Amino acid sequence: MNPNPRVVLAVALVGIGAGLLAVPAAADCPEFVGSVDTPGYAEAVAMSGGYAYVAAHIAGLRVIDMSTPSAPVEVGFVDTPGWALGVAVAGGYAYVADWNGLSVIDVSTPSAPVEVGFVDTPGYALDVAVEGGYAYVADEQSVRVIDVRSPSTPVEVGSVDTPGWAHGVAVEGGYVYVADHEFYCVIDVSKPSAPVVVGYVVTPGDAEDVAVEGGYAYVADNGSGLCVIDVSTPSAPVVVGFLDTLGLTLGVAVSDRYAYLANDERGLRVIDVSTPSTPVEVGISYTPNPAEGIAVSAGYVAVAVNLGGLAVYEDCAGALFTDGFESGDSSEWSATVP
Repeated sequence: MNPNPRVVLAVALVGIGAGLLAVPAAADCPEFVGSVDTPGYAEAVAMSGGYAYVAAHIAGLRVIDMSTPSAPVEVGFVDTPGWALGVAVAGGYAYVADWNGLSVIDVSTPSAPVEVGFVDTPGYALDVAVEGGYAYVADEQSVRVIDVRSPSTPVEVGSVDTPGWAHGVAVEGGYVYVADHEFYCVIDVSKPSAPVVVGYVVTPGDAEDVAVEGGYAYVADNGSGLCVIDVSTPSAPVVVGFLDTLGLTLGVAVSDRYAYLANDERGLRVIDVSTPSTPVEVGISYTPNPAEGIAVSAGYVAVAVNLGGLAVYEDCAGALFTDGFESGDSSEWSATVP
């Protein structure tokens, strides 16, 4: 969630008009679907209800209609007070980590988003996660807990210092999971007004982003790769798997047995994490500039491409078959398999 733009030479990429055409790897996954250019520096993305919400740095929040994934189109935007660096969506509102604080935006009409609330934070707001009427903001050397049950009047109700520098956050089941620079830490937020760090572990590189699924945390470990952490006991997180990758890993999303990494030099990387202790890369697709943020929902992966916009891919879950077919059509199987 670094606010400074990074520019990388395009590799294996063909540009069409103002958008992007990524050339996928030889493997069946990932499969490029479509793209749309956006102004500003696309830093992060969230998906909800057929729309993608792009935090575009100086260009605020951009709303992308994903109803036709092969032809995504921007339908609305709203400027934000600072630099839009992180975004989460819940209950008809987008919550934007906006460098100087948290911006709350009504997106119930996606074509006409409206900022309805803002709360200043003492540090630099880099990322945000939302659950149960509370927003959790990665705010430099702390995590701030914001009550957003009344979206027009967000108010900070608690905070806790973290061991390092809070870059990315995820929330699940009363715990906040923090990519905290040299550390990864777990915060008990069962009492939002009194959050407590209950466990942490040192990561091989700089923890930049985090996703949680099925008792594991998947950390985008900037400069190193993907770090897999067993969080089945939140107070005692344990690194159980690691995969080194080239370039800087800046974002991560997880669905089914796949982790999707946003990489500044290598674009979208797909990692099979069905065995968390031995993650394996299974696909790659280059993007024209650094891939900064990533989200997966409803069968599609959205990648925020800095100085580029949004690139859309098919979710790899269920897309691969042992004979190489992607459609799953029974006639294809019967025609080729004895």
